[in-house]
Parts: sequence; C-alpha cells; structure tokens
Amino acid sequence: MSTTITPVDASGADTAPTPGSRLRRFARPGAALLSGLLLFLSFPPRPLWWLALPAFALLGWALRGRGPRAGFGLGYLAGLGFLLPLLVWTGEEVGPGPWLALAAVEALFVAAAGLGIAVVSRLPWWPFFAAGVWILAEGARARVPFGGFPWGKIAFGQADGVFLPLAAVGGTPVLGFAVALCGFGLYEAFRQVRAHRATGTVPRGPLAAAALSVLLPVTGALAALPLVDDSAEDGTATVAAVQGNVPRLGLDFNAQRRAVLDNHVARTRELAEDVKAGREPQPDFVLWPENSSDIDPYANADAADVIDGAVRAIGVPTVIGAVVAPETGKLRNTLIEWDPDRGPVATYDKRHVQPFGEYIPMRSIVRIFNSNVDRVSRDFGPGTKVGVFDLAGTRVGLATCYEAAFDWAVRDTVTHGAQLISVPSNNATFGRSEMTYQQLAMSRVRAVEHSRSVVVPVTSGVSAVIRPDGEIVAQTKMFTPDVLVEKVPLRSSLTPATRMGTLPEALLAALAAAGLGWSAFRSVRARRTPAE
Repeated sequence: MSTTITPVDASGADTAPTPGSRLRRFARPGAALLSGLLLFLSFPPRPLWWLALPAFALLGWALRGRGPRAGFGLGYLAGLGFLLPLLVWTGEEVGPGPWLALAAVEALFVAAAGLGIAVVSRLPWWPFFAAGVWILAEGARARVPFGGFPWGKIAFGQADGVFLPLAAVGGTPVLGFAVALCGFGLYEAFRQVRAHRATGTVPRGPLAAAALSVLLPVTGALAALPLVDDSAEDGTATVAAVQGNVPRLGLDFNAQRRAVLDNHVARTRELAEDVKAGREPQPDFVLWPENSSDIDPYANADAADVIDGAVRAIGVPTVIGAVVAPETGKLRNTLIEWDPDRGPVATYDKRHVQPFGEYIPMRSIVRIFNSNVDRVSRDFGPGTKVGVFDLAGTRVGLATCYEAAFDWAVRDTVTHGAQLISVPSNNATFGRSEMTYQQLAMSRVRAVEHSRSVVVPVTSGVSAVIRPDGEIVAQTKMFTPDVLVEKVPLRSSLTPATRMGTLPEALLAALAAAGLGWSAFRSVRARRTPAE
C-alpha cells in the first residue's frame, strides 16, 4: 500500500502545487518567448512595426523584479523567439546547423540585456535605464565577435514607423532606444493604472516616469520631422540600377558566373536601346550589383571586353561588382568604376567582409560541424579605403551588401562627401527568403539617418530606389531581370546623426552603465544595512 504525502507549511496549510500555480510558473517564460516572436513579426516584409511596442511591454512585465539569473534566462528565451525566425534565411542553402548556431550565439546578447533589465527594473525611472541596457547590448552585438553582427537591430524594423525621423537625430541607437523606451513605458503605465485601482493613489514619481517614457519618444519623433527632407540641395541625378538575375537559386550560382555577367551586360545593352529609342531617359550613371561579374575583368580579357562593350553602349560611368583574384593573397570583393572612354578608373574593396560567408574563421574547427565551409576555398580580405566614386559629377558613397548593417560603414561615406548612397548586393544564396526585405529596410533607415537618396542594385532580390525621406519610389520583383531608371535628389547637408556619429550611442551606453551601477550600489548597501 502506497502513501501520498501532501506538503504543508508551518501553519499546517496545504502547499501542494495547484494547476494554477503551475501555469503561473510558465507565465513569465511564455511572455518572454512571445515578446521575441512579436519583435520578429514587427520586421519586414510585414508592415507591423508597431508590434515592437507590445513586445517590449511584455518583456518588461516578464523581467521586472526578477533576479539576474532569471533575467538572463528569460532574456535568452526572448532572444531565441526573436532571432530564430528572423535569421532562418542563413540556413537557406547550408542546412539548419549554421542558422541554429548563429541564433543561439546572438541570443546570448539578448540574454545579457535581459539580465541588465532585470537588475535595473527596481530603480526609479527604470524604463529609461532598461531601454539604455537594450541599446548597450545591441552595440556589443554589432561589434563582437568577428566584427559583430548588427542584423536585427530594433531600428531596422521601423522603416514604416512613426519613430523613423529619430534616425536623423541620433542614428539607429536613438531610434531603437525610443522604441524600447515607449514599450517599457506602456507597461509601466499599465502597472501604475493597476496600482491606482488597487490603492486609489499613485506616487508622482512613478507616474511621471511612465508618462514621460511614452510621451518623450512620440513627441521627439514629431519634433524631428523637419529633419526628414528630400529636397534637391545639389540638383538631381538620373540613376539606373541593373538587376540581371541569376539562372538558378542557391550557392551554385557561382558556377554560373559567366551567365550572371552576361545577364547584366544584356540588361545594360537593352537599356541603351531604350534610351536611344526614347523609351527611357539617359542616365547620368549606371549601378550594377555586387558579384555581377564574379569573373575577374583584370585577369580575364573576355570578361573585360563584354563589360566595356556594355558600358560604351550606354555611354556613362558604370559601377561593376566584381570578384578580383590577385595572383597571391586574398580575394577582393570589389566595386569598379568603369568609364566608357577610359575603362576601369577607380575601385572600392569591401571593408567588412562577412565571416563564415566570405571568409572562414577557425576553418578546421568549423569544418567538423559543416562541410559547406570548403565552398569558400579562398578567403576574401577586407579593403581599407572609404568608397566614394565621382560619377559624372555626382559623389556616390558605396556600402556593399553586408556593410549596410554597420553604422560606421555607411556614415563615413557621407562624411567623405557622398551626395547619394549605393548599396550593391547579392542575395542569390538566400533564395526567396525575407533576407532581401530586411536588408531593404536597413537602406530605408539609412536614407533618413543621413538624408541621402539610396540606390540598392541587387543581382536577384529586390532592387530599389529610395528617396532621402525613406520612401521607395521604384523597386523590382525577386528573381526578375529588370532595370530601374529614376531621377533622385542629391544632398550634401549633414544630419545631427551624421555629425555626431557614435556620441548618441555612447551616451545611451553611459545611461545603461549608470543604471547598472546604481542598482549594484543599492544592492550592496541593502546587504550591509543590519536587519531591524
């Protein structure tokens, strides 16, 4: 015969767990996971930017009052809920291993943010400190390891949102801070309303903190609207973006290098015929995408001849994306300015090459887990010079594909005189995933951040022309050969975000550090105070 012992507390009350108590145990983990999923859903191609607000409100509820260990665990759940679906495209052609590993590692930064938010959540005005902690974690993720991975910054999901003008004030850190602050503020406001209903009174300090947490980002965004300007300070330029397309999807597009080159040559020659017939205006310059010629035109005369023929046909400077293979040393992901009369006259080598894509860190170790690393048989090396081409009198800044995610890689083209920004990209290896839409949203944020038109020529994804206010005025369909020809405004003034660079991010990091330090001080003082 068996005996069941029911736990009792000191007073003899039954303390056996009830179904309700079990559900409550999973409420906060479930809320953290759901907050991450809502963050994912706030990103393109869905126009649901506002979901980031309930996501941060829910995360605030899950983390407030928790200890550091619980905060880390809950933050990690939120990170997985966010990054696993957001980064699924990274496993499009190489299997789930790299995708799961990347999401698992990057979620650690969200876990660290969860720990920090939990620590500062007991402070007065905690939504401000919590939003600062989130931006501090984003800043760390954008820098380490291997140069960082800023994909999934909250700012990049706000291209359609009301907070977008704040990008011109302080870049992606200020835009992301405003979204997180408003979300945390909404939860704090809800908490104060409940407290008022329960007690009939609310202290002025917490009430002010809740109100300002919501109102400050909104009023700040409205006040920043005059910074969003798409007027033509330096006249206009007519630009053509060529999307040649690839014969088939996947990593093996590299085996079709000549076909890809020929596609871009053909589209450019067709554009020349359309211009001659009056169906299209004469562009001032033409932009090809990254990897539009994976055959080195410096080493292959035939490739150089067909490129030169196409550029002569259109009759204007053309930027070619090429893989340059020196006899010794590393490969270069290079943009070449090709003049119709003089041939190649200037180059820009991509400065932030993609780890595990363009070069393989720790190759011998990574090979154990995924043999696809050997598809990158020769590593790419980074360039060192800022990319700004003078194309028929227009200074065009260059940020190749992955570089658009990095604040510094776009900003320094503008501080070096760019009147327009080009983001040539190659998305063929990521199929029909959401990657190209996520990257396009980045370019829209960059347009507002620096008040520049942005042109995104892509081999096979979504090419687009974006005005300085972030509006897309023309775009292609995925895996469709096409040419976009648009007149865009040129600008040379600098926004506060461009002028200040990393200063706003540093100030927000200092805010986070102050909150963490204050919380640590309060904790130490509480332990030293003898119990009464």
